[in-house]
Amino acid sequence: MAHSIEPGADALVMDEADHVATALKDLAAGESIRYRIGARVEEILLLDAIPFGHKISIVPMEQGFDVRKYGEVIGRTVCAIEPGRHVHVHNIEGIRGRGDQAVAR
Repeated sequence: MAHSIEPGADALVMDEADHVATALKDLAAGESIRYRIGARVEEILLLDAIPFGHKISIVPMEQGFDVRKYGEVIGRTVCAIEPGRHVHVHNIEGIRGRGDQAVAR
């Protein structure tokens, strides 16, 4: 499915089941940004600076939470992550290809 990027959108959610949005440009902590999820445009306050192409949490996630992007689990949180936080290798771990971590959920 192709996504159109509306003027003024700062981030894009790839699939409506996702827990993260992807920054379409460098974003500053303290900024209120707009992201597109399906036909809706939502707003969120950033708690961290988010580099272009990186992920932003759009839902609260507890430690051990399976994070979705593209409608697929891309990793698991190693700590709680609030909406508006940068989601990256410092707070999620990859679980693909790890037989000890890959379980049906």
